[in-house]
Amino acid sequence: QVQLVESGGGSVPPGGSLRLSCTASGDTANFCMGWFRQAPGNEREGVARIERDSTTIYADSTKGRFTISKDNAKRTLYLQMNDLKSEDSGVYYCAAKPRACWMGWTPTGAEYDYWGQGTQVTVSS
Repeated sequence: QVQLVESGGGSVPPGGSLRLSCTASGDTANFCMGWFRQAPGNEREGVARIERDSTTIYADSTKGRFTISKDNAKRTLYLQMNDLKSEDSGVYYCAAKPRACWMGWTPTGAEYDYWGQGTQVTVSS
């Protein structure tokens, strides 16, 4: 069992930046790790994911603005978010699964085994 704890959310104006962190209770070096978000009234959507070999994949809406990375020694996943827009607002979740990202892929991440509790990101002037 792996527990995930997110931190780093907050409120910023449009154009601002935030860095989210997700710390795991166990070794996730061989896991696919992902960030997801959910806004009120919307379905959960994938933001970015990182493969076991550190290959990264981004949603079209976040490409060029967000960067996902991980530090296996610290068991920590990161999401650097720049040039934030109001539509980026929502609860952000990190998730993990002990297999390749492409295996059983769904848009909402339903196939992930472990989830954090979420951290709120609000982008507003």
